[in-house]
Amino acid sequence: MFLLNILLAIAWVALTGEFNAGNFAIGFIIVYLLLALTRPSGSAQAYTDRVRRIFSFMLFFLKELVMSSLWVTVQVLSPKIVLTPAVVAVPLDIQSDAGITLLGNLITLTPGTLTLEVAEDRSQIFIHTMHVDDVAAFRQTIKQGFERRVIEVLQ
Repeated sequence: MFLLNILLAIAWVALTGEFNAGNFAIGFIIVYLLLALTRPSGSAQAYTDRVRRIFSFMLFFLKELVMSSLWVTVQVLSPKIVLTPAVVAVPLDIQSDAGITLLGNLITLTPGTLTLEVAEDRSQIFIHTMHVDDVAAFRQTIKQGFERRVIEVLQ
């Protein structure tokens, strides 16, 4: 279905006569919406659902990246820095190598947090954070934010 989406988006570009990335993106989105509306087969539905989850995931990560970048910037530029760094063990529901790797990299890419290690039995991941007021709330944020979305994307 992805190949069909790409080919139809290329056809859109050829029909409109505007050969640029923006027009291709518009064509891709239009074709995706048409595939989602028509859903000619089970594979098309699975494809459209997966693309929706991936876009949702990317938007979530972009929001987290911007918010944490702003928070770290404010802390660094503030005349009085009040930080409570901690290493927090977060229990994992993900067991696949790809899922754990993706989760760890996303955490590390987010300013203010760093993945340190994964337990040998893959039961938890250890995260260093610049500031944590409530360890339980931090764990819940990771589990309900990053981990839940990684599981959705990899399904």
